Amino acid sequence: MSLQSAHNPILLNPNRKMPKSIAIIGAGTIGPDIGYYLKSALPDLTLVLIDINPQALDKALGRIEAYVEKGLKRGKLTEQQAEAVRRNLITSTDYAALKDCDWVLEAATEDLALKRKIFSEIEAHVRPDALITSNTSSLPAERLFSHLDHPERATVTHFFAPAFQNPVVEVIDWTGADPQLGEYLRWFFGMTGKVPMVTTDAVCFMLDRIFDNWCNEAALLLDIASPAEIDSVAMELVHAGPFFVLNLANGNPIIVETNTVQAADEGDHYTPATIFNEVDKWETNPPGSPVPVAADVVQTIRDRLLGILFSQTVDIMDRNIGSAADLDLGCCLAFAFKKGPLELMRDYGAEEVARILNKFADYKPGMPQPKKPISAYLDFYRYILVDDVAGAKVITLRRPEAMNALHDQMTDEILSVIKNYEKDPTVKGFVITGYGIQAFCAGADIGKFPAMLGNQSESVAYAKGCSRLLVHLDHCPKPVVAALNGLALGGGLELATRCHALVARDNAWMQLPEVTLGIVPGIGAMVVPYRRWPLAADRFNRMLTRAEKLTARQAHEIGMIAEVVTEPQELIPAALRQLDNLSGHRHQITDSPVEIVAFEPSDGTSVTGQILSRDIIAIIEKTVAAAAKATSLNEALEIGYQAFGDSACTAAAREGISAFSERRKADFKKTG
Repeated sequence: MSLQSAHNPILLNPNRKMPKSIAIIGAGTIGPDIGYYLKSALPDLTLVLIDINPQALDKALGRIEAYVEKGLKRGKLTEQQAEAVRRNLITSTDYAALKDCDWVLEAATEDLALKRKIFSEIEAHVRPDALITSNTSSLPAERLFSHLDHPERATVTHFFAPAFQNPVVEVIDWTGADPQLGEYLRWFFGMTGKVPMVTTDAVCFMLDRIFDNWCNEAALLLDIASPAEIDSVAMELVHAGPFFVLNLANGNPIIVETNTVQAADEGDHYTPATIFNEVDKWETNPPGSPVPVAADVVQTIRDRLLGILFSQTVDIMDRNIGSAADLDLGCCLAFAFKKGPLELMRDYGAEEVARILNKFADYKPGMPQPKKPISAYLDFYRYILVDDVAGAKVITLRRPEAMNALHDQMTDEILSVIKNYEKDPTVKGFVITGYGIQAFCAGADIGKFPAMLGNQSESVAYAKGCSRLLVHLDHCPKPVVAALNGLALGGGLELATRCHALVARDNAWMQLPEVTLGIVPGIGAMVVPYRRWPLAADRFNRMLTRAEKLTARQAHEIGMIAEVVTEPQELIPAALRQLDNLSGHRHQITDSPVEIVAFEPSDGTSVTGQILSRDIIAIIEKTVAAAAKATSLNEALEIGYQAFGDSACTAAAREGISAFSERRKADFKKTG
């Protein structure tokens, strides 16, 4: 089946609707976790849990209830949401309970013979149109489903622990499945907050090849170092070392299972370390608590861990098991790698990567080695997806771990696509949207900015550098439309307002929260909205000085958003209509001064009552007034850049940025 008719799963248009009833076979750890995710995402869903052990079913219900109670206690669930999760939960030891299910998901023990028996039993009880998937981490779909009468409706959907929190799901592309099955599953997962990643039907698929071999290599290093020492070195690359994670997930049996399968297919060099069968719990330290390690031992551990990581990476790429972007993102999301393996290869450089791989090959002959120059593996978009839709380039910001926040690499990738196609006669324009259904763009990463606090000229240069994409959009010869699929904050809203038109889902909202951080928005928010929608100046004033939110409906009323839609699948068609409306019309933000209303006297607080910096509010009010009087857009933007530099030199900025980094609320009572 071909799953790549659209890279952004929300752009898919499957012929199957959202399921009303889903069954999970297996009430162990992963089954209830998947169930809690499904019930949280689809409140009206009927969830059927099947297990041969009644006690396991009781424990599964208890596990789900514990998640509900924790969600209520932490304020992540309302009472109404909690009741929806508890409602329509059915348990049974009888497969006859599957008769009305739209989808049956198997999450039983990793045993091929057992799973094949389960799937035969499922097929005997479900409707002809019901979907069947397995949560296996290593067994190919062809081996699991080829014996079925209708294997075309079955594939693997591999979740990662904890399944109700970890966003990654591998969707396996195998020859026996209906192509529409994969499209539907990708769309479903995208619509319910997951990040689906397509892999081929190789044993262990894509991500377990990375992590299970990473853990296996760590165990093979125990002859020279302790688990705590190995974890300490590994934490250069990941947030939690392999032994800590194995303890957390009771993962020793998983490594034995997956590496045994891989060794049987691909060679004895994948054989699991025997110590996994001898140890139940590893003695190691938690994240952030490294132990001292001798320098020569550090080098050996680092080279071996990087060796297995790079070896598996080039093998995955050479065999097209998964995409480069999915591999890097998947390692970060599923396993908390600080950087994906391909990004690490770029950072280390081709010469050092070659040294590590050559040394690893000498140590472990048979492990995959690159089949092309290292540089050839690194040419891909990591932070955006690009789709061709009805003659337009749809650019999707994909940093789900940061709610699609902008940073330098993402900015450069967006700019690259626009520059490559803005003079192409076959491309009618561009649509910029965000990945998922929650966020268009949550602003811009603070990046190097904290180091510039107190330096006006460096902060001004920083703001100008961050504006390079936006300034290009001001003069782009083809129309660019922002499609707000969710919230747009700070720099994300500034990006949207520089697009030539905006459309939005009705649940989208916008905010300029910089004032709560003790800084001003430096890349156009104090300039552009006033020049494009001057009659709404009072609204923008409150957004800047009080961090007031603006809903999509409110933005539509003031003429800022051209069209508001209800359903996610309606958003891109609306954006395409705006591209057609803009065709042949040159976009230009006025160079003329604009008349705007004055700011109302400030009480020094945000809309939520937070005490704000009066120094920052004063900078905002002065800047907006001066920029409105400027006789060109460039002059007005320069005023905004300088104001950003001024704000960076205040005590409020030091307090606000420190508070943000420390995840606390800023205290501006003493900063002014």
